[in-house]
Amino acid sequence: MRRRQFVSLLMGAAVVQTVAARAQQIAMPVVGFLSGRSLSSDAHLVKAFSRGLADNGYVEGRNVNIEFRWAEGKSEQLTQFAIDLALNNHASVVFAGAIDTRIHELQKVLANIPVVYALGGDPVLLGVAASLARPGGNATGMTVMTAALWPKRLALLRELVGRTDLVAVLIDPANETAARATQDVEAAAKDIDQRISLVNARSNSEFDAALTAISEERAGALLVPDDPVFINSRKYLIALAARYTLPVLYGRSEFPADGGLASYGANPEEQYYQCGLYVGRILAGTKPADLPFLQPTKFELVINLRTAKSLGLKVPETLLVAADKVIE
Repeated sequence: MRRRQFVSLLMGAAVVQTVAARAQQIAMPVVGFLSGRSLSSDAHLVKAFSRGLADNGYVEGRNVNIEFRWAEGKSEQLTQFAIDLALNNHASVVFAGAIDTRIHELQKVLANIPVVYALGGDPVLLGVAASLARPGGNATGMTVMTAALWPKRLALLRELVGRTDLVAVLIDPANETAARATQDVEAAAKDIDQRISLVNARSNSEFDAALTAISEERAGALLVPDDPVFINSRKYLIALAARYTLPVLYGRSEFPADGGLASYGANPEEQYYQCGLYVGRILAGTKPADLPFLQPTKFELVINLRTAKSLGLKVPETLLVAADKVIE
């Protein structure tokens, strides 16, 4: 009897602990993590985001649950994912990154939920915020403000490869900032008297056709901005650039890390870390309307010397000194 009573007590305690654990899990707030890219490409960004959450006291599995939704480059899935997070998972706050082709749809779906965006474009022009300092609605986050980077990127590319008659620029026509990006890069090119060719592409087959056309136009270099579609396909784009022996300046540091020539842009891990901090503050009670949209305070130049050598390029010493990271 004593043994049976002891076992019964143990089983009862186990049941109580299980119920308590489940109750605690159910009571945890849910953070929706919505991305147009994939876990395989963005695992390092998830770590940075989680670090930001933890620095505000929220640790996944302990006092917060994170529901991940990865579109894997299929942006048409983002809206349904957002609906799922809002209705089925009852997300307390949604983080949205790499969603530049569906911003307006997502704003409608998530209108009643706090949203923290990692953006490349201007949130005011995109209708996400009333102003950078006072967003005023349900959304905040961090924006790279890519438009301001075109002059610097063109100047760096010219310094990297020397004066070239024609520079090609890859554009994702489905990106909601594409029209503005076209205007901005054309204005930046005009200011330095650089002839450019804008090429639309957003899939591997279109990238093939684009690089063929760029080669036939005899463009001396290519600019690839930090668009989610391009980042998702970065290894394919890098391989194409190598096949055509084409110098390319990219918008994200992951490109030279994977064998691309060079990049100039914001640190993506810092962007996701700051967004994680914001999500933590919102979970703690701060309203998105009271959190200004952040902008990077520093942009990084990364150069892959091995790739430069394979292209027959001698990188100027001034660029090597200015670079934040040189891959040898």
